[in-house]
Amino acid sequence: MSRSSYYAPQGGLPPQTQLLTDRAMFTESFAVIPKGTLTDIVTSNLPFWSDTRVWVIARPMSGFSETFSHYIAEVAPGGGSDTPELNPEAQGVLFVVEGSVSVSIAGKSHQLGDGGYAYLPAGCEWTLKNTSDAPAKFHWIRKKYEAVEGIDAPEAFVTSDAETPLNYMPDTDGKWGTTRFVEPDDLRHDMHVNIVTFEPGGVIPFLETHVMEHGLYVLEGKAVYKLNQDWVEVEAGDYMWLRAFCPQACYAGGPAKFRYLLYKDVNRHMTL
Repeated sequence: MSRSSYYAPQGGLPPQTQLLTDRAMFTESFAVIPKGTLTDIVTSNLPFWSDTRVWVIARPMSGFSETFSHYIAEVAPGGGSDTPELNPEAQGVLFVVEGSVSVSIAGKSHQLGDGGYAYLPAGCEWTLKNTSDAPAKFHWIRKKYEAVEGIDAPEAFVTSDAETPLNYMPDTDGKWGTTRFVEPDDLRHDMHVNIVTFEPGGVIPFLETHVMEHGLYVLEGKAVYKLNQDWVEVEAGDYMWLRAFCPQACYAGGPAKFRYLLYKDVNRHMTL
């Protein structure tokens, strides 16, 4: 199987000779988790998952980002779970970055390879197995679903990065676009997990300052990101975690596309 263009954690442990200097940051408004921090010693196991380890890169924290959790899971051949989600109120998105997994949703089996995407509504029955002969790695983003009386709950669906069109932002000359797996005006959904793409030289030309919380995992390329008052260099494998109203912008200065998987909460009244 050819290796995908999406970066996936490699694990391992740095040598004793490595300097401690790194780009890891945790502030009152954002966190940066560089790819080099995702080592073997910071993984966790999950109940009822076999031959699986996860890097937890975001979790609800009082006073910070409170709406979602974000895992990167590595499943060995033959591993997986028949009881993956223990919270009946939790919806989820899976996005495969290396290898392939077999996901069964309400008894129907789907094979997800590199770039495969699955939306799993709260309360749905699903399982995941690695039926291949190589490890598989995928993102798993979870959020408690906020039901609204009079609006139907969303249904499960499976698609992929390759099958979903890239929608360019207006007046950007094709430099900045979003792969939208859910339409913005579909009020059944209270979260979006999309892919944002910048061509070299593309920018967010103003400091976005908004209510949505964000998790941004860099899939490809590199850029300079403005987070609150700091400019931070990021590259494939890095993760940015932003609380509500953290000012943000970026400049994609690398020689190739800059792409990241983006979570944000949407389409609901604010909890009072």
